[in-house]
Amino acid sequence: MPGRLARCAAATAVLLPLLTAGSPAAGSARAGAGSLQESFAAAARQYGVPEGVLLGVAYLESRWDAHGGAPSVAGGYGPMHLTDLRTAAGGNGGHGKAGRRGAQTVQRAARLSGIPAARLRTDPGANVRGGAALLADHGRRLGAGPDDGAAGWYAAVAAYAQAPDAATARVFADEVYAVLRAGARRTTDSGETVTLPADAAARPAAARTARTAARATAARPAAAPAGLRAAPAEAECPRELACEWLPAPYEVYEGKDGKPDYGNHDKARRPHDQRIRYIVVHDTEGGYDGSVQAVQDPESVSWHYTLRSSDGHVAQHVRTSDVAWHAGNWQVNAQSIGLEHEAWLTDPDAWFTEAMYRSSARLVRRLAHDYDVPLNRHHIIGHDNVPARDPEHVPGMHTDPGPFWDWAHYFDLLGAPLEPAAQTDGRIVTIRPDYASHRPAYTACTKDAAAPCPPHGSGAVRLRTRPAAGAPLVRDPGLHGTAPSSTGVNDTGARASTGQQFAVAGRSGDWTAIWYLGRKAWFHNPAAAPTAIGDDGATLTPRPGADRVQVYGRALPEASAYPEGVEPERSEPLPYELRPGQRYVVGDTLPGEHFHAAGPTDEAGAASRVVRGRTLWHQIQVGHRIGYVKAADVTVERPRSGGQPNV
Repeated sequence: MPGRLARCAAATAVLLPLLTAGSPAAGSARAGAGSLQESFAAAARQYGVPEGVLLGVAYLESRWDAHGGAPSVAGGYGPMHLTDLRTAAGGNGGHGKAGRRGAQTVQRAARLSGIPAARLRTDPGANVRGGAALLADHGRRLGAGPDDGAAGWYAAVAAYAQAPDAATARVFADEVYAVLRAGARRTTDSGETVTLPADAAARPAAARTARTAARATAARPAAAPAGLRAAPAEAECPRELACEWLPAPYEVYEGKDGKPDYGNHDKARRPHDQRIRYIVVHDTEGGYDGSVQAVQDPESVSWHYTLRSSDGHVAQHVRTSDVAWHAGNWQVNAQSIGLEHEAWLTDPDAWFTEAMYRSSARLVRRLAHDYDVPLNRHHIIGHDNVPARDPEHVPGMHTDPGPFWDWAHYFDLLGAPLEPAAQTDGRIVTIRPDYASHRPAYTACTKDAAAPCPPHGSGAVRLRTRPAAGAPLVRDPGLHGTAPSSTGVNDTGARASTGQQFAVAGRSGDWTAIWYLGRKAWFHNPAAAPTAIGDDGATLTPRPGADRVQVYGRALPEASAYPEGVEPERSEPLPYELRPGQRYVVGDTLPGEHFHAAGPTDEAGAASRVVRGRTLWHQIQVGHRIGYVKAADVTVERPRSGGQPNV
């Protein structure tokens, strides 16, 4: 149907125009008196709070960052995320309006500690003292005292979350206690290293957790956004998460041409009829309420889950067995689950919260287990890694979640940390800069395309034509033609991201070259501060006698595989070619497949079908985005160390 096909061709999970964030990424925090570690210790002693609990709460709230005094989306300030919605809304483009925490905890902490509210917002050390006073007050009300160990403070921790319901409070407290048991060590945005020693005994009694979380919150259910009503169905989520079911509509309506159309997703029977290969990480470029309202529109696009920034709350909209319209590539749609994260990619400190990272990782870990999706960057991909279906659509592909999404931290939370291979012959590298200290320059975080973005940690490295800092950036012929790429935050043409694997093309001093979009691309990789790690796996190269190999955005069946009545989909090569001597990492091997959605169907998706051919394809990391090459056109080389290919 024309309307659906047009939307799917340009399917977008970015709901508002790019570059409309209220404030850019924050820079370094102002230093308070003494070190931040000392501030936690002193505040814990002063207010009779276990130091580990105080550190754990702050880690969940901010990962101990102060964000230069800028508020989060929920209007929270400083390492303890003390909230002041009125100040945040007035001074930071309305941040806090999308948050779910109604209490003005800055004012309450000011009364309890005697520290002025303005200082609590701007001085990290004072902020820690105010947070400790607030946590101690929750402890007094809920029966926790200075002599209680960490296990006795569960209810106070749940209360500190200021969650709208008991389930969300429980998730927050459970995550704090998971951090306490594992321990943590991190360099903050002010350059200080803070350590939380592991405490294996920090485990509240199981029978107490739900009861104490309920005591810590108002006895009311989480409210759906205005105008929406949750259907009486159960969301497909891990038990540990606070989830709700807000279904996207599957409706027939009159299209713009007067003919029947439908939306906003397709019924299917995955994985019975087709394997789920990918989980796609998006950000909404808009607030939570607007996003879940948009997915309720039958004439809009759809995705499977939305995650709220302020507390990691999850709403599911499309069953994982069904196909959502989210990736801008119909094949990826048919083989993926899409997760939207409430955020603007240009403002990571306000939106990419630890609560959201952790909820997302729990959800993805469960989905990956249930659907046998490998936990690697060939299969856990960003919207910015999805290829265009043809050359015409390359410039319009989306760029979220962008260079400030912390993939290394995300994979740590997934339980699949990005670490060097035990054995490697040096032919493959995995991009892995230190997120906090790696700060390449970006531009265009506002409407002024030439304006520099504030310095910020990034998981992406910049790629150049020569091993020199002043060399031009490599070009992406699909995006820029013959012009070089830019440093724009939404320009993916010369960017390799954390977790992506590439074949080494050369080395020169502190620089490493990789094969990227059909040419050598150099990135700074000094031994003293490496931005990549050695890895292992299978690579491919053009078969002997082939002078070039075409790259495609879809791995489709041959025309003869389509049954009568189903119009064959034609593969059109992208403007990228592999040349003899070049090598690319193999991410997967798959048959040519096409999900033929025949329109409105019954609940079982009986009118749709999956067309499979005999043509085999290899998925490769061709550039910042993945691509596909025909297996018959290439030769696969296994690792010399005897390891298995990463497929």
